[in-house]
Amino acid sequence: MAIAEIITIGTELLLGEIQDTNSKYIARVLRDIGVDIYRLTTVGDNQYRITATIQEAMSRADIIITTGGLGPTVDDPTRQAVADSVGVELEYHPELWETIKKRFENFSRTPTENNKRQAFIPAGALVIENKVGTAPAFSVEHGEKSIVSLPGVPREMEYLMDNIVLAYLKKRYKLQDTVIKARVVHTASLGESSIDEIIGDMETLINPTVGLLAHPGQTDIRITAKASSVGEAERMIKPIIEILKQKLGNYIFGVDDETLESVVADLLEEKKLGLAIVEYGLEQSILSNMKAFTPTRVVGERLDTQLSNEMIKKIMEEFSLNENVNIVMGLKLLSGENKQDLFLSILARNMFTDHVRTYDGPKGNAPQWATNLGLDSIRRKLIEEF
Repeated sequence: MAIAEIITIGTELLLGEIQDTNSKYIARVLRDIGVDIYRLTTVGDNQYRITATIQEAMSRADIIITTGGLGPTVDDPTRQAVADSVGVELEYHPELWETIKKRFENFSRTPTENNKRQAFIPAGALVIENKVGTAPAFSVEHGEKSIVSLPGVPREMEYLMDNIVLAYLKKRYKLQDTVIKARVVHTASLGESSIDEIIGDMETLINPTVGLLAHPGQTDIRITAKASSVGEAERMIKPIIEILKQKLGNYIFGVDDETLESVVADLLEEKKLGLAIVEYGLEQSILSNMKAFTPTRVVGERLDTQLSNEMIKKIMEEFSLNENVNIVMGLKLLSGENKQDLFLSILARNMFTDHVRTYDGPKGNAPQWATNLGLDSIRRKLIEEF
């Protein structure tokens, strides 16, 4: 099994000026051809730090993929850093310079002299032709190791990964017979530690593997299988999902791309029911999100001023009587310095179910926690009482 590390290069990444989407994309496509990812690293535009990072990665991994730092300017040092990491000089490729000039001609532009730097790549490197940009990419083979350097522009990187690099890696490391498939089971209203208590024995499995990922008000369970085909991987994962359903029951609300919003919307459509939402204190409106899924069956009000719990319940009653809805949720989130207090009320079949909860996690996570708690309460009510 080949092992890879990904190195994203650019001081702008370290400064938070742009978001790194490249490593996520590369990790996913490598996963799908059976390559294990050991580490993702971001390093600034410093030749010596990039060299050290590559050499460290080579001590652990078979495949090192870098993105960024292949432009024509002085602060694009990846070519020299890769050459230094394997002890070779940069080598001028006149055919690359001709290709670069033709690319510029296609864009009705003239390259400057510093663009010629892009025609220098590590001696002995394999040229990876970039048909969608001006920065040549390359791969350096060093014994059993491969250093693949790609542009930082996501569109260019994705094109090269999909059309050239994956086939190259499959051939070099004989990867065509292995795939890695992942599925995600979503749970709500039960914390990560509680989930761990219930399915801890499954988290020791080797293939498929089972792992947890906590979000505010939601815990995901990732199942990952390595197999010779996608079909075989899915067959390995299926019984694991069934066991999880047996162990966790109604705490599971969906799988993969399903969200609480989409699940609640589907239940409303299936049962031909209407929903009203009265909310206060959320950054993103649950009401607006739900209307995007089922606009004809969702009504409500987003309060601008803080009202008492009883006043919120009176507004809920008005919606129940006047809007011909079957279930109404009232939700009020009050943020304090050290904790956030949530009043949550569900009105169904002329009966209120009230909850008062406190969240003492990071203040910025409280709205998502409250949203997930509220939507899951609606989901459970729809399943249990309608």
